[in-house]
Amino acid sequence: MAEKQKTERYNIRISGLGGQGVVTTAHILGAAMDNAGKFASLVPFFGSEKRMAPVEAYVRASTAPIYEVGEVIYPDIILIYHSQVVTHGKSYTMPFYTGLKPNSLIIINTDFDVLTEDDTAVLNALNATVVQFDATKLAKDVAGTELATNMAMMGMVLGLTKLVNTDNIEAAVKERFLGNSFVASGGTAALDSAIERKFKKKEELLQKNMDVIYKTFEMANTVDISGSELIVRLKV
Repeated sequence: MAEKQKTERYNIRISGLGGQGVVTTAHILGAAMDNAGKFASLVPFFGSEKRMAPVEAYVRASTAPIYEVGEVIYPDIILIYHSQVVTHGKSYTMPFYTGLKPNSLIIINTDFDVLTEDDTAVLNALNATVVQFDATKLAKDVAGTELATNMAMMGMVLGLTKLVNTDNIEAAVKERFLGNSFVASGGTAALDSAIERKFKKKEELLQKNMDVIYKTFEMANTVDISGSELIVRLKV
C-alpha cells in the first residue's frame, strides 16, 4: 500500500491596525498559494475602515483542498502587525494568543520586547516560537516607506514556513498591484492610492515590495523555528 502523503496546513490569524495592509496580506498569501498549486481560503474582519482601528484577517493555507471559511479560532501562526495589539489590546481576539495550538509560531512587528511574564509563561507551556523584528524599520530602510510593513511580515512568515517560493510570491504581488481583478474595500483602495502616489510607476512599487520580501526571506533563513528557544529577536 502506498504511503499517504503528509498534508501541510497552517491556520493563520493576522492582527493589526487599519492602514497596515492586513487585508492585502491575506489576499496576496492566498494568491501565492494558488500560484504554487496549493490551496487557501481567506476572510477579512474589520469594523470601521479607518487608520489605527483594529483589523484582523484569517488565512487557511494547505497542500490539500480547504472547505472551512470564517474566523480562525485555533491558529498555528499568528502575525501581529503593531505592538498595540499586544500592549493595548487593539485586537478583536484578546489576548492575542487565544486559541493558539501547541508548537506554533508568532511573528511580531516590534522594536522592543512586548511580552509580559504571564504571556511568556503561557507561550512557554505551548512550546511556541516568537519571532520579533522591526518590520516597519525594515520597510522604511528597503522600500523607503512604512507602507511596505505588510510585505516584511508576509515575507517573514513565508520564509519561515517555506510554503511557497519567491516566484510564487512575485506573481501574487504583480496580480495584486498590477492586475485589475482584485476588488478592494474603500479603506484598502485608499491605501493603494497612497502607495501609488509614493511611487511614480507601478513597476517601481512592485520592485520595492519584492526587495522587502527578499530581505525578510534572507533573515528567515537564519532562524530555526524547530528549536527550543521561545523568543527569537532579529536585528534589522
